[in-house]
Amino acid sequence: METRLLDYFVTVADEQSVTRASERLFVAQSTVSAGLRSLERELGVRLFERTTKTVQLLPPGEALLPLARALLDDLEGLRQVATETASGLRGRVRIGTFAALQVLDLPVILAGFRREHPLVDIQLVASPTGSTGLLDDLAHGRLDLAFTAVPTPPDLDSWPLVSVEFVALLPEGHRLAGNPSVSLAELAADEWVDVLPGFGNRVQLDQALAERGIVRHIAAELADLPNVAPCVAAGFGVAVVPDMIDTTGCVRVPLSEPMAPWVLSLAVRRGAERRPQIRALVENVRASAATPTEGRRWFG
Repeated sequence: METRLLDYFVTVADEQSVTRASERLFVAQSTVSAGLRSLERELGVRLFERTTKTVQLLPPGEALLPLARALLDDLEGLRQVATETASGLRGRVRIGTFAALQVLDLPVILAGFRREHPLVDIQLVASPTGSTGLLDDLAHGRLDLAFTAVPTPPDLDSWPLVSVEFVALLPEGHRLAGNPSVSLAELAADEWVDVLPGFGNRVQLDQALAERGIVRHIAAELADLPNVAPCVAAGFGVAVVPDMIDTTGCVRVPLSEPMAPWVLSLAVRRGAERRPQIRALVENVRASAATPTEGRRWFG
């Protein structure tokens, strides 16, 4: 069996489109389509239900997809081991992160890794859709590693790096600003400032509010967490955020009913660690992140 046929199969399954798969593979659509037909003949099963607009995995395809991924990861790992003995660690690693990740000095970590492994091509991509978008890109093979602040699905491996408690941010002069603590229910009637849907802290807060039957009105949805505090300080609304941003101009108040902490994790598609460059980078990030900082719990 030709490995390129497995590559076609996995990429089409990820993209759910022969057109997008061919663009990603830099191969003509007709070549990808012919390759899929050849693979189906060789295996004796239909892998996809294809129409003029969509491509959907059939049950045999669903069953074979994780095996095909594992085979491709093993082959890539074999190539990497063979080449690194002569020339050092090499390969490509695509990393997804938030636009304003502040609990890790990621540029310094990656720069140190590149100095140690100059033949590894690191590509860093910031997601405008937060953790949910990053996990989707990871699951569909568009990323090799991703930072996330939402629970990871079972087909991904993840490691917690840092845990941060949530706090309420109030404008100065707010009716609750002098309280030793504040509940979510006490803030329900206020205007709110938050990040866009899909970001881990927003997902977690929405869930906590729903569990308490609280409906809020969001006056401002922002693309980056650090921009929340200036809006609160200006009196635009209140916020509940992980305690890791500059809160100048705001009154920072603990929650009387603490939420589960915001946890930043590093995620990788299961099996991808067979590739030496990915395994090395995972180990490097985890080691670099294992440094205690006041107000945060770090995982070593």
